[in-house]
Amino acid sequence: MMINLQKNNDPLDLSYLRDMSGDSAEFIIEMIDMFKLQTPLYISDLGQAIADEDWPRASNCAHKIKPTFAYVGREDAKEHMQMMENNARDLKNIAELPLAFQQISAFVEHLYTQLDEAKADLEKQI
Repeated sequence: MMINLQKNNDPLDLSYLRDMSGDSAEFIIEMIDMFKLQTPLYISDLGQAIADEDWPRASNCAHKIKPTFAYVGREDAKEHMQMMENNARDLKNIAELPLAFQQISAFVEHLYTQLDEAKADLEKQI
């Protein structure tokens, strides 16, 4: 598993969003809200593509999700999505994709909690 479970206990590293926004709490909150709105849809699409064994679509879905994890400082999750994208595209280790999907699904549920905590801290700064 490429997701670093230890990082689940650490505060999110929002330095990318801070740099991109000029440290605007309002902007970062907007990005968190957008992430929480879009990511479940992307994850659902990915799960359906894997269930359908539609590997080109699974690869495309993983590709769409991948950068969003980097925005919240989770390079480990981004690499997990890269692996899923590559394997679906190259038809390599596709039998492992359902498990990889379960791992990312469990991870995002935890990530949403972390994002809620980060958002609450940011709202105190406004």
